[in-house]
Amino acid sequence: MSGLAIRNVKKSYGAVNIIHGVDVDIADGEFVILVGPSGCGKSTLLRMIAGLEEITGGEISIGGRVVNNLQPKDRDIAMVFQNYALYPQMTVAQNMGFALELAGVKRPEIDRKVAEAAEILGLQPLLGRKPAQLSGGQRQRVAMGRAIVRDPKVFLFDEPLSNLDAKLRVKMRAEIKALHQRLKTTIVYVTHDQIEAMTMADKIVVLQGGKVEQVGTPLELYDRPQNVFVAGFMGSPAMNFLEGKLTGSDQPTVTLASGTSIKLAASAVNSEGRDVIIGIRPEDLSFATEGGVPATVNVVEPTGSETHVALTVEGKEVTWVMRERAELMPGQIVHLSFMSPNVHFFDKASQQRLEV
Repeated sequence: MSGLAIRNVKKSYGAVNIIHGVDVDIADGEFVILVGPSGCGKSTLLRMIAGLEEITGGEISIGGRVVNNLQPKDRDIAMVFQNYALYPQMTVAQNMGFALELAGVKRPEIDRKVAEAAEILGLQPLLGRKPAQLSGGQRQRVAMGRAIVRDPKVFLFDEPLSNLDAKLRVKMRAEIKALHQRLKTTIVYVTHDQIEAMTMADKIVVLQGGKVEQVGTPLELYDRPQNVFVAGFMGSPAMNFLEGKLTGSDQPTVTLASGTSIKLAASAVNSEGRDVIIGIRPEDLSFATEGGVPATVNVVEPTGSETHVALTVEGKEVTWVMRERAELMPGQIVHLSFMSPNVHFFDKASQQRLEV
């Protein structure tokens, strides 16, 4: 078993607390992504799992064994860094086999493992080259190959795609996901890019300020964010937010700041007078057939398959992703409908999700 358990883990530098009691369970063979804005503590948490940072409190176990006091080399993990960390004087084959050589593995076994990893990653033609002769994507595959040959219990990835261009990042995302499906090894992967998280992970851990905001599958986080932070972080373009008040009893409604009132579903829970934040995904907006919320068109951005429209609603900037094509002009007034089953409600004071 190569599961990973993080129990009430804390990290402080003097009086400054960085990680505030994180609890996460990662199953054997699971692909888990730690995601959050810069400075949220995700890379620090990964480095504590690797043993590159000491933990201030709590417990980390790998495969049922507590590793708090073990050196990185004794934790049976392999880490792929953002900057590849390849030896420039060594060939691809030498880079991939160097850790095994240090561990005293015999040369025939090293050659066999390097050949197997090279086949998995399509590196056979490059084994005699040095890093300077490789593209960014090829270097990243070599770094992954160096991890694979060690056959670790857990792979750790620290923002491995951030140095690649947009097209290559898409390709490498698919390669890493295919690699996981083939090896079925536990992976913990850090990124600030929520698109990477949505497309690759079995489970996502959303961090902010050294705390876990929510843990779940990509679609759970997208469809049922537990607070305003997760709702705004997961999804691109980001969720739109408007403020209003829940009123009514027989027919609950939400009244926006401008006074516009919109009826909720009859099954809605009555929260008379509660101040709320309304969350609407850009793809859940549409033209209102009658009434609707007035909006001013600011910018229209055709992308081919869809059109992104920046609007002003209730004095706030709102993004609309249109699947159909429509002739819209800056300054035009349109009326929007957004009361689909996918609209989200959050308590204004606590910013926590409301079931309405």
